[in-house]
Amino acid sequence: MEKNGLFSQRIRLRHLHTFVAVAQQGTLGRAAETLNLSQPALSKTLNELEQLTGARLFDRGRLGAQLTIVGEQFLTHAVKVLDALNTAGQSLHRKEEHTSEVVRVGALPTAALGILPPVIGQFHKQQRHTTIQVATMNNTMLLAGLKSGELDIGIGRMSDPELMGGLNYELLFLESLKLVVRPDHPLLQDTVTLSRVMEWPVVVCPKGTVPRQTAETLLQMQGCTLPSGCIETLSASLSRQLTLDYDYVWFVPSGAVKDDLRQATLIALPITSPGPGEPIGILTRVDTPLSTGAQTLLSAIRKSMPV
Repeated sequence: MEKNGLFSQRIRLRHLHTFVAVAQQGTLGRAAETLNLSQPALSKTLNELEQLTGARLFDRGRLGAQLTIVGEQFLTHAVKVLDALNTAGQSLHRKEEHTSEVVRVGALPTAALGILPPVIGQFHKQQRHTTIQVATMNNTMLLAGLKSGELDIGIGRMSDPELMGGLNYELLFLESLKLVVRPDHPLLQDTVTLSRVMEWPVVVCPKGTVPRQTAETLLQMQGCTLPSGCIETLSASLSRQLTLDYDYVWFVPSGAVKDDLRQATLIALPITSPGPGEPIGILTRVDTPLSTGAQTLLSAIRKSMPV
């Protein structure tokens, strides 16, 4: 009780903002840039927080900062606190009450690109006055947003059992990894092998993400490594534009490029990813009934899936 009281007295908002920024960005350097802090100042704040909690929240190494199990559990509470403060601030400045319903969706960046555009188009034919707020994020942030009540619906991956408490999961499809290029890429004029592909610049997801782990497994199986000078990003729109306009090879989950492949806007290289594919599904809270708008959106998502 005394320890908990001391924690409550000494914890500051800067500790929570720093912690959430590192969890979102995956490295201390990128988090420092986001918060306009020096990296030593950010590290000091993070160390203070770990001393206050009495636990290691991140495993820090050359691959970045990865949340520990305790860190992932603490993230749910940190997001909830910051979201509550944001809501309180908005209520102070709200000039009028809006009666239109709001549905808040969190999605993996590639899932958002591959699933949501046609779904939202159909949804708004039925629910013209419903506002849809869409945030793209990594899977850890998605789970935390659902548990904190910041999100109504998530489109992501199932996680470890201890992190799935209080959440429902409904499988939508299995997603494989594709290596795609623009139609006139010089690679297509030659015999395509993975070692040959790695002579070109690539766009990949950051360390710690499932698509990156799948890409590294594929490379290890064939004795290859990523070339130097990779573009590492969670932004599907940036990755797509780089691939369309330049000679990049994009390691991308299949759902994000299904329309591009069908229309031959992008071409998949004849490289097969390992395993049956990663499950992508709908995530919702167990204890909170969905609004009418959220239920309608879920129905549209299910109908968009191939039979």
